[in-house]
Amino acid sequence: MGLLCLFTVFLTGCQTMGGGVIPSAEYEKFTPKPTDKRIMKEVNLRWEVRDDVAQYCAKSIGMGREQAYITPPVACAVWHVQRQECVIVTGKETSHVALGHEVRHCFEGHFHK
Repeated sequence: MGLLCLFTVFLTGCQTMGGGVIPSAEYEKFTPKPTDKRIMKEVNLRWEVRDDVAQYCAKSIGMGREQAYITPPVACAVWHVQRQECVIVTGKETSHVALGHEVRHCFEGHFHK
């Protein structure tokens, strides 16, 4: 769910059915995009941990209340293109898979099918 806001900030949120369980497809290997096809080639990453990750990410990406209830976001990535900074937002408990998924968003943008 990529979204462009004020021409300088991109948002993406990743939600999952089943109360925050990461789908098995997330464990599949992928081939990174070539450098010239990435959203950003060099990124400063910042990781923000929030108690309200589902609500914060849902609001950030403009997700409707009903959809956020059915498939609550477990994390999201917010790009600040001019600053070349990507902020990954997760809850206090997360996994390497969820964190890595958002890092990929920082470099490749919206890659969900």
